[in-house]
Amino acid sequence: MTTIIIELNKLDADPKNVRKRYDPVKLRELAANIGAEGVLQNLVVRAGDKRGRYFVTAGERRRLALLLLVEQGKIAKNHPVECKLREAANATEISLSENVFREDMHPVDQYEAFSTMAAEGKSITDIAAHFSVTEIIVRRRLALAKVSPKLLELHRDGEMTFEQLSAFTVCDDHERQEQVWGSLSQWDRRARQIKSALMTEEVPSTDRRVMLIGGLDVYEQAGGAVRRDLFDEEGGGYALDVALLDRLASEKLEDAAAPYRGAGWKWVETAFERPDWIFNFPRIYPTEVELSAEDQAEHDSLSQEHDDLTELIDGEDDEDGDDESIEAAVQRLAEIDKRLDELSAKQETYLPEDMARGGVVVFINRFGNAEAAVGIIREEDEVEEPDDDDSDEAVAEDGEAGPETVNASGKSSATEERISNFTHPQSLIEVLTAKKTAALRVELANNPGVALAAVVHAMLLRISYGGYVSEQSALQVSLIHERTGKWIKEPEDCAASVAFESLQENYGHKIPGNPADLFDWCLEQDRDELLSLLAYAAAHAVNAVEVKFSDRRSGIEQANQLGRALKVDMTNWFETTADSYFSHVNRRGIEQAVLEARGPEAALAVSAASKKAEAVLIAERKVKGSGWLPAPVRIAADPNAEVDADAQPLPMAAE
Repeated sequence: MTTIIIELNKLDADPKNVRKRYDPVKLRELAANIGAEGVLQNLVVRAGDKRGRYFVTAGERRRLALLLLVEQGKIAKNHPVECKLREAANATEISLSENVFREDMHPVDQYEAFSTMAAEGKSITDIAAHFSVTEIIVRRRLALAKVSPKLLELHRDGEMTFEQLSAFTVCDDHERQEQVWGSLSQWDRRARQIKSALMTEEVPSTDRRVMLIGGLDVYEQAGGAVRRDLFDEEGGGYALDVALLDRLASEKLEDAAAPYRGAGWKWVETAFERPDWIFNFPRIYPTEVELSAEDQAEHDSLSQEHDDLTELIDGEDDEDGDDESIEAAVQRLAEIDKRLDELSAKQETYLPEDMARGGVVVFINRFGNAEAAVGIIREEDEVEEPDDDDSDEAVAEDGEAGPETVNASGKSSATEERISNFTHPQSLIEVLTAKKTAALRVELANNPGVALAAVVHAMLLRISYGGYVSEQSALQVSLIHERTGKWIKEPEDCAASVAFESLQENYGHKIPGNPADLFDWCLEQDRDELLSLLAYAAAHAVNAVEVKFSDRRSGIEQANQLGRALKVDMTNWFETTADSYFSHVNRRGIEQAVLEARGPEAALAVSAASKKAEAVLIAERKVKGSGWLPAPVRIAADPNAEVDADAQPLPMAAE
């Protein structure tokens, strides 16, 4: 290979170069680096189609960066460039080799180089320009100075990911860092877990108290100290003064609780999170009242305006209307929605006697908003009923019976009371109620509409009203709802969990708040609505979790049958990544997965990895976009389906 000097304006792009696209931002960074340090790696060229011109087989990014320097007036058009001359026959192979086998600088090596330059007095800006990286990259690499040298070596050896390594920068106690790494389970060493273990006395920006007060900036303005996390893309960090944060959050909760304190409730409490004990007690619910004539007129007027604005927005969207008018309409809609909510709230009220024996807990929900659990009746709140002897309604003071009232059936209240107080033999009660049950069964069997409402009612009672439901259904319909939280530790990272929670919120706003009103409400719904509710309720009972010891093997297999009927595409709900799969199986499992997804050549790259961490990253990159899924998460094919003998196997997904 011959090294020659060629003028820049005699170098052309090689049509055989395998790289076709270049990031403009990266080109500007490279130009800045070349301007400071020169071209550190020779370009590889071959003779061009015209005499005295050359194609750049390897180094097109450097050529484009040099041309950018020409545009900036920093070098001449005929700037001399040192090049290596190769034969045209191998041009494609040379270009491919340079692009495929290049490797980015290791983060720890970057950190050490940046640290050396920083110690020499170089600024962050100078270091970034020198290495053609952004300033945030330099700051993040320099932050690794806080990490224990032992952990840096683990990352260099491939036994720790960079995400895990960066999590340790929130603390500069090396002994504590090493202790946390050793204490965490091998399968639970995610960055979030590491930060949580290190920051036991500090509160992250994602904490519900921080979100309630408006974020770390509000806390900082109140005089609180903050430790920022450079590796948080959203600029997060940690509150160091927990006492101050608690005080600020308590003040916010008190503001939210103030309206309840002045409304006549027996007691009002606040809490930083929803107490579990509230599910162990019954609740009282509001009664519906009619709006005043004035409020009803306002409600009707706003509803009409809401419909008109909605039509206006839809029409202007179709016609590409004026953006300002659309924005004004959207803003007015938000105001109308808020006022309609206020008017709707007036349609429900709590009775004074109920409020006098019930209470309210105002807490911070997981979204960082103040929420109230209203109408809780604790054991000490229950009012004992007066003894019959103390009642003067049934018996007058002189011992004679008081005045009787006659009900719709023509029987006096006193007569009905004597009948109801008569005690039947238990054996007779059972016989009579069994006959009543038989009559209800035959009548229900002949009325599908009421039967559908009754089944939906029984299911919704089980899933929609927390742990305590005083109302019960006559139907012995059993719905077992296995909560997946014990397995899915971070539901916000599971697309299906997020979607199902959204469904729960939507239906939660639709059904009555008082379970005593649920059956009558179900009877009022049309068939389509009841069928939707039935599907929603039945979905809670689905359980395809394969535990170690189970007597539900046939039920789990039926889950695949259910999936086939629903035409479920699991690639819409699950992506095979390092975190979701590869980090949790051994090397053999990783290789087998890549072999199945991409073929033997891709699997060979995994087997060549020296460390498991490296194999995990290679596998994630190889499998990405293939649609490959681990067997347990797939919807299994029907084993009884007929196989088309002429059918061809599915092609391997292109890498």
